[in-house]
Formats: sequence, C-alpha cells, structure tokens
Amino acid sequence: MVVTLLGALLLVGCAGPGAPAHPAKAVSSWMTGPGGGSAIGQVEADGRNVDLALDRHDPSSAVRTVCALLTNDALTAIGNLPTPDLTLTDDLNNAFTVASAAGKDCYNGASGDASLLRRSATERAKLVSLLAVAVDRVEAITGHAPSTSTTEAANAPVDPFGN
Repeated sequence: MVVTLLGALLLVGCAGPGAPAHPAKAVSSWMTGPGGGSAIGQVEADGRNVDLALDRHDPSSAVRTVCALLTNDALTAIGNLPTPDLTLTDDLNNAFTVASAAGKDCYNGASGDASLLRRSATERAKLVSLLAVAVDRVEAITGHAPSTSTTEAANAPVDPFGN
C-alpha cells in the first residue's frame, strides 16, 4: 500500500505546474511570438525582394540593401530559437542559416561578382524548400497550417494559424 501511494504521488508530481505543455499548444504559442510565423514570412519576403531587385537590375546599392535585410532578418530569427520542438528548431535553424548565407553572398556579389550571385540564387532556392519543411512540421504538430503573415490587423486577436 505504501509503494502504491508513493507511486501515485510521483505521477501527480510529474504532471504538476512544471510539466511541459502539450506539444501542439507549446508550438502554437511559440508561433505567435517574434520567432514564429512572422519571422518565417519575413525571411520568405526578403528572399523574394532580392529576386525582384536582381530581376529589375536595380543599382548595386539597392541590391545590397535587400541582401543585408535578408541576412539581418535571418540572424534575428536564429536568435529567436529554440522552438518547443527539437526537430522544428533544427528545420528553422537550417533554413535561417541558408538565408543568412544567401544574403551575405548576394551582398558581396552585388557589385558584379556573378559567381556569388549564382551561389546566392541557389541558396535562396534551397531556402524555399527548407522553410516549407519547417511549415510542414508545424502543421504536423498542431494540425493546422500556420500563418506566416508579416502584418497583423490592429487589435486583432493573436491566432498563429491566421483564422
């Protein structure tokens, strides 16, 4: 009887206030923060802005600006890791590391180094698939596709899934 009582107390203690949140709830909560969906969306938008600046043959100073934004936003996003899920953290870290490299290569190639610009283009293409893997992981954990919007309506309730 004493053993049963001690076992029950141990189980109750494990489910107390210090116990980890349900994974779906923890990831959903993390996605509403600065490192979540909006960071993913910002890095995606930065990559597209680099493509646009290069496609328009913008001056090297303008290209450098969007490339620097890509690097800066990727490094900021890395700083917001870890997530509540180790696999998601790894997926996002991989994506944001590639984004940072793409921005640096673009920045350094903006004055006419075609090999750096090609490498940046390859990295930005890889970034798209890496971010998709991370978004798929969020959906697998939570059962919902996350919002990656970089803007929120004023006074709107926080919903990581954009519902």
